[in-house]
Amino acid sequence: MQTNGKPKASVRGGVLRLLGAAGVAGVLTAGIALPAVGTVGMTAKSATEALHLAPEELDEPPLPEKTVLLDADGKPFAQFYYQNRESVTLDKIAPIMRKAIVAIEDYRFYEHGPLDLEGTARALIKNIVSGGVTQGGSSITQQYVKQVLYNKAETEEEKAAAVAPTLSRKLTEIRYAMAIEQKYTKDEILERYLNIAYFGAGAYGIEAAAKRFFGKHASQLNLAEAATLAGAVQNPNATDPNRGKRFRDRLLARRNVVLDRMAELKIITPEEAEKAKAQKLGYKDVPIPGGCEQSEFPYFCLYVRNEILNNPQFGKTQKARSDFLARGGLTIKTTLDRKMQRAAEKAIRKYVHPTDNPVAAEALVEPGTGAIKAMAASRKFGTNRKKKEMSINVVADAEHGGGTGFQAGSTFKMFTLVTALKKGYKFNDGFNVGPTYVARSPHDFKDCQGNSVGDTRTPLHNSEGGRGGFLTLQTGTWKSVNTFFLTLEQKVGLCDVVKTAKDFGIKRADGQKLQEFEPFTLGFNEMDPVTVAAAYATLGARGKYCKPMAITEIIDRYGRSTKFKPQCKQVVEPEVADATTYILQGVFTKGTMAGVGGIGRDAAGKTGTGDVSRTAWFAGYTPDLAGAVSLGDPRGPVRYPLSGQVMGGRRYGSVYGATIPGPIWKETFLEALKGVPPSSFVPPDMSRFGGCSKQCAPPPKKRDKDGRGDERGGRGGDRERGRGPGDRLDLFGGDNPFE
Repeated sequence: MQTNGKPKASVRGGVLRLLGAAGVAGVLTAGIALPAVGTVGMTAKSATEALHLAPEELDEPPLPEKTVLLDADGKPFAQFYYQNRESVTLDKIAPIMRKAIVAIEDYRFYEHGPLDLEGTARALIKNIVSGGVTQGGSSITQQYVKQVLYNKAETEEEKAAAVAPTLSRKLTEIRYAMAIEQKYTKDEILERYLNIAYFGAGAYGIEAAAKRFFGKHASQLNLAEAATLAGAVQNPNATDPNRGKRFRDRLLARRNVVLDRMAELKIITPEEAEKAKAQKLGYKDVPIPGGCEQSEFPYFCLYVRNEILNNPQFGKTQKARSDFLARGGLTIKTTLDRKMQRAAEKAIRKYVHPTDNPVAAEALVEPGTGAIKAMAASRKFGTNRKKKEMSINVVADAEHGGGTGFQAGSTFKMFTLVTALKKGYKFNDGFNVGPTYVARSPHDFKDCQGNSVGDTRTPLHNSEGGRGGFLTLQTGTWKSVNTFFLTLEQKVGLCDVVKTAKDFGIKRADGQKLQEFEPFTLGFNEMDPVTVAAAYATLGARGKYCKPMAITEIIDRYGRSTKFKPQCKQVVEPEVADATTYILQGVFTKGTMAGVGGIGRDAAGKTGTGDVSRTAWFAGYTPDLAGAVSLGDPRGPVRYPLSGQVMGGRRYGSVYGATIPGPIWKETFLEALKGVPPSSFVPPDMSRFGGCSKQCAPPPKKRDKDGRGDERGGRGGDRERGRGPGDRLDLFGGDNPFE
C-alpha cells in the first residue's frame, strides 16, 4: 500500500527499524524493556545500540532578554528587546502554574527520562503509518531542546530545520534531551522551559506572559490564570488573545481543557475546576513598550541606543552590538535627570508647539563630567508626518541618530574670544571696525592645511548695516558685532580659532569635516545642541572639556557591572576660561540678552543667529549646568527661514537668538536649578586680563543725542535683544552656500 507516495511501514518491520527511538528512554531508565507493540517487543538497550544513540551536549546560548534604561534615580524610562522576556527562578513562579503546565504538557514529567516512553511509542506508531512525523508525544525536556534550537537559529532555513517533521530531527532532539536530563534536575529543566516558551501576544517566558496577560508577576498567578497560560503554549499563535475575539475564544476553550485535565489528574477538585471555568478570560492586554518610539524620553533613549550601536566597545560588528542591546538582558544606568528633562520640555512647549514647522531642541550638560542631564525637542518622536512627528534625534549629531544640524551662528564667536585671551589680549583691547568686512588678501585667513581662504570679493555685514566703530573684546562680544569678530579672527589666526573649537569638542553634526573658511567665527557650520552645550560646559568647568556621556553603568544578566567614568581633559587654562566667562556674563546685563535678563545666579552665555534668521541659538552656563537651545526648520532653513513663521501660536517678523532660544534657556534653568544652591564663577585675574595692552580705546567722543552711544546694538553690530531684531550673518550676499 502507498501513502503520499511512500510505502506504508508494516507494524512488524516498521517497529524493528524505527521504534527504536522510543527505546532511547532506556538509557535513563536502564533495564526497562520497551513495551510490545503489536507482536514485537524490543529492549531499550538493543534499540539504543541499533541506533547508536548517546547523549549529545546541547549548546544553550543565553536567552534573549529585554534591556532596560534607567534614569539617574534608577527609574526605568525605556526598554529594548528582541523577545519580551524576563527570566525568573522557579521559586518566583506560582506552584499552581508549575502544576498546570506539567498536567497539560507532560503529566509524567517527574517519572520518566528524557522522553515519555509510552507517549513517544504511541506517536511513533502514528508517524510510521503516515510516513512522517504527524504526532508529537514530546516530553517537556524535548520541547525545551526544540525551543533552544529554534531560538539560536539565525536564518529562516535554520529555524525550519529546528522544527522540521523528520525522524532524523527527532532522533537528534532525543540525543540532546538525554544530555539535558543528565545535566539538570527536573526542577531546573522545568524552570528553563517556562522561561523559554512563547505564550503569544509578544510574551516570551512565564514572567513576561503573566505581566502581558494579567498585569501581575508569575508568582501571583491564580488557578484560572495559570491554566490559561499553560494552555497557550501548545499553539500560541492560534490562541493569541491580542489578535481578536475568535482567538480569545480559542484560548478560553483551551484554558478549560487544562482545568479539566488538572481535575482528572486530581491536582484540583472538580468543584475548583468548575469555579475557575466560570470565570472570564481576564486578558488585560498590558502594553509592552519597546524601542525609543515608545519611551517616555525618546530623544535621550535614541542617544543611548546609538551610543551602543556605534561603539566597538560593545561589539566588533553592527549585529553583535545590536544583539548586545536587544538580547543582552542589560540594565543600563544613565545620566538623565527627570526634573531637568521636564524643565526643558515645559520651557520649549511654551514657545514652540509640536505642530509648528520650526523645531526647538535643547540639551543640558553638567560641567566637569559631561553628563547629559536632558534632551528635549518641540516635536514628538515618531513617523506620522501628518502629526508633524520627527524620526530623527534633532538634539544630537548624526552619530547618535540626529540629522545635519543647524548653523550655530554667533555662538561660535566664543571660540575666537577664547583664542584671543589665550594669546594675551586684555578685556579693553580693541580696534575700529566698519559696517562691512572684506579681506584685503586671500592670505589674511589660512586654514589648518595652510591654504589661503580669505575672500576679497564678498563683503560680510553687520546686522542692518550697523556702522561699527571702536570696539573691545567686551563691547564687541556684548553687541555680537560680526565685523569685529572677523577682524579679531584675522588677527589671532583662523586655524588657531578652529583648533580652540576642536579642543572644546566641536565637530559638525553630520559627521563631516569642519569647514574652515573666513566666516568660521560667525558659525556657518551646522551643529547640534549636545555638542554646543558640552563646549560651553567647558567654560563652566574652568577650561576642562568633558566628552558628552549618557551611560554611567551597564549591568549584565549575570549581575556583572561595568562602570563608565567621565572622559575629561584640560583644554585651556582655568584663568583663560574665567576671563571668557567674565565677558560672557555681560551678555545678560549689557548685551544681546539684556532684554531677557538673567536667572538670579551667576550665568554666562552667547546668542547666535544664522544667516538671515535661518536659525537661532542660545548657549549658556552656570558653574553647575550648561545648556544649548537651537531653533530651525527641518524642511530646510534656506528655503524656510524663521522670519514670518508661526511659533507657539504667534507669528514672528524676525527671529534671533534672544527671541525664542534665549527665553527657553532662561525658563529651563530657572526650573531645573530650583533647590540647587547657587555656585559662583571664579573672578578673573585682572592683573593679567584687566585694562589693555595691544590697542587701547581712544578718548571718548561726544555721545549720541540720545546719550546711549552704540549700546543699542544696531548702530555698531548685531542686535539680539529679547524679542527684537538681532544678529544677521549676510554671508555671500545673503545666500550661504554652506547652508
